[in-house]
Amino acid sequence: MFFCSIAIIALGAALQIIGTGLIPFIRNHGGSFYAMISMIAGFLTNMLLDYVFVWELDQGVAGAAIATIIGQGVTMLIALVYLLRKKQFTLHIAFSKLGKTAADIIKVGIAPFGLAMSPNISLIIINRFSVSYGGENAIATYACIAYIICIIYLIFQGVGDGCQPLLSQCYGEKDDTRMKSFRKMAYAFALILSVAGCIVMFLMRNSLGILFGASSEVNIEIAKIIPIFLVSVPFVAIIRMATASFYATEKSMYSYILTFIEPVFMLVLMLILPPLFGGQIMIWWSTVNARILSALLALLLKQRVDKEDLYKGGELTK
Repeated sequence: MFFCSIAIIALGAALQIIGTGLIPFIRNHGGSFYAMISMIAGFLTNMLLDYVFVWELDQGVAGAAIATIIGQGVTMLIALVYLLRKKQFTLHIAFSKLGKTAADIIKVGIAPFGLAMSPNISLIIINRFSVSYGGENAIATYACIAYIICIIYLIFQGVGDGCQPLLSQCYGEKDDTRMKSFRKMAYAFALILSVAGCIVMFLMRNSLGILFGASSEVNIEIAKIIPIFLVSVPFVAIIRMATASFYATEKSMYSYILTFIEPVFMLVLMLILPPLFGGQIMIWWSTVNARILSALLALLLKQRVDKEDLYKGGELTK
C-alpha cells in the first residue's frame, strides 16, 4: 500500500509542478487574490477528498495520495483558466534567446529553490548528530518540533512571496523610496507574525506533541525543548525577508549566501559545541545559534546593499 501511494504521487507530480509554477505567474501579473483562491481551492479539495477516500471508501494511504494529486490538479486548472482568460500565458520566446532566458530563470530561481531545500539539509544534519547524542527519542522530538515550527516558517514564506512582486516592480521602475517602504513593511509584518506565533506556540507547548500524534514521553520533551527553538523564530523572519528582497532585486549572490549558509553554520557549531558543552542540548542550541548568525549576516548584507544603492544614487546625481 505504501509503495502504491508513492506511485500515485509520482504519477501526479506533474500536476503539482505545473500548479506550483503557475501561481507565481498569476501573482506577478497582479492576480495575488486569484492566486490565493487557486491555492485554497486545491487545499479544500484535498481535505474533502481525504474524507471521502480514506474514511468513506476505506482506501487508506492510497486514497490520501489520490486526494492529494486531485487537489493539486484543481489548483493547476484554476491557475490555467486565469492565465488563459487574461491572455497572459505565452511561450513567445525566440529560439536564439532561449538559453539566456533559461539562465536568467535559474539565476533567480536558485534562491527560492534553496529556501525550500535548506530545511531538509538542516534536518539531515540535526538527525545525524542527534543519533550520536540523543538517540531515537531526540529524533522523534525534533521531528514533531520541525512540523510545528514549519507552520510559522510557511507564513514567512507567504510574506516573502507576497512582497517579491512589489519589490521587483519598484526595482524595475527605479523607485527606491517605495521599494524601501515595502521592504520595511515586510520586515515589520514578518517580525510581528513571528512574535505572535512564538507566543501561541509557547502557550500551547504542553499539548503540541499530542496534536501531532506523539507519545506522552515525546510530548513532555517537546514542551521542554520548543522554547529553545522559539528563540530563533524572529531571526528566521529576518533571513526569509532579506533573502526574498535580494532575489527580487537582482542581488542573487547575496540570496544564495543566505540560503545555504545556515546549514554550514549549523554543521560547524555541531562539530564544536556538543563535545565541549553538553551533548544533545547543544545540538538544539547549535541550530538556534546558526539561525542567529545567519540573521546577523543578513542584516550586514542588507546594510551593504543600502550603502551601495546610496553610493550609486549619489553618482547618478553628480
